[in-house]
Amino acid sequence: EVQLVESGGGSVQAGGSLRLSCTASGYSFTNYSIAWFRQAPGKERTGISWIDITDGRIYYANSVKGRFTISSDNAKNTVYLQMNSLKPEDTAVYFCAAGPWAIVTGPWYGVGYWGRGTLVTVSS
Repeated sequence: EVQLVESGGGSVQAGGSLRLSCTASGYSFTNYSIAWFRQAPGKERTGISWIDITDGRIYYANSVKGRFTISSDNAKNTVYLQMNSLKPEDTAVYFCAAGPWAIVTGPWYGVGYWGRGTLVTVSS
């Protein structure tokens, strides 16, 4: 059974940093790409960063490019999202997702494997 567990959320002031972790189990880690999505209150879940575990492809949404960095530690089956220069508009529940590259880079409703999410709150 595929399991994804996020950690590292919390409350921070604008301009601060947090590092989220997503630890995967139940499958061969290199079989799936990992994506980070976020969902703010009243808004749709949207993808913000993607990593192909096999070939290292990395993408970022424009909203986080230059501020967030995604990376993976394959020995630990873990993907990280380093978030710097946080803004109040980054406040959301952050989810990690796993699946084929074509799936995790598509809309959220096509993704099959999700973690439960971790809340990030950025105050001004």
